[in-house]
Amino acid sequence: MSVFKPRKRFLLFKKTKKKDVPSDIFTRCDACYKMILNEQLQENLWVCPNCGHHFSISAEERIKMTFDEGSFQEMFTELRTADPLNFSGPKTYKEKLEEARTKTGMDEAIMAGTARLNGRRVAVAVTDSRFIMGSMGSVLGERVARVTEVAIEEMLPLIIISASGGGARMYEGMFSLMQMAKTSAVIGRYQSMGGIFISVLTNPTMAGVLASFASLGDVLIAEPGALIGFAGPRVIKKTINQDLPEGFQRSEFLQEHGLIDMIVERKNLRNTLITLLEALWGNKRV
Repeated sequence: MSVFKPRKRFLLFKKTKKKDVPSDIFTRCDACYKMILNEQLQENLWVCPNCGHHFSISAEERIKMTFDEGSFQEMFTELRTADPLNFSGPKTYKEKLEEARTKTGMDEAIMAGTARLNGRRVAVAVTDSRFIMGSMGSVLGERVARVTEVAIEEMLPLIIISASGGGARMYEGMFSLMQMAKTSAVIGRYQSMGGIFISVLTNPTMAGVLASFASLGDVLIAEPGALIGFAGPRVIKKTINQDLPEGFQRSEFLQEHGLIDMIVERKNLRNTLITLLEALWGNKRV
């Protein structure tokens, strides 16, 4: 028989159910996993104050923080996506479009028109990865082509900010794939006439978008840490059965290998664009 009685165990803290952190108050950084007050994150242009990770933002937010306040005039909103293949699957294409419209409040994965940058009028297009991954359907391609034609007609600088991770939109088949050739052709015509095209690549800029208009800029700017490439790194690794270099397809790796010209933090993008246009466009103002 034991001489000593077993000691009672006392709980210093009462067990409680783990509560979820309200998403409308805090956001967890995808890179450093630290919790950030949404108010602080918004004040910092949706860049993590701890590690510098650049969060994806909407096309509307991008326009507001880059161009002169209230100067953006959206165009081509009458163009609406059709369902040329009558695509069906677990969800139809029409259902996917309706979900994306409800989620984002946008009618397509792009906003295009004209704006002013430090008083200078420019032609602008911004894609949005929230809308079916910013994939390039016929309307996205047509809006890129038409805003470039506006730049040709009015001889404006052209700025396109890409956030497209979905490539060509498979639900539209060849109607989507042909946008690569169409957008490339009209941008080539614009540049041959002396136009200046600045392409800004954000996270992510992939596949058919990168393989067409996004890579054709006279100046290519990328945000820090942005994923930029054609096929994704996991697909490439499985295809070639080899380990990929550290940082493969990220902005820093691509600048080192000559694909992009500069990496610019979000807080510096507006001033960088102003400086570039002063140097490349001169005193021509419209």
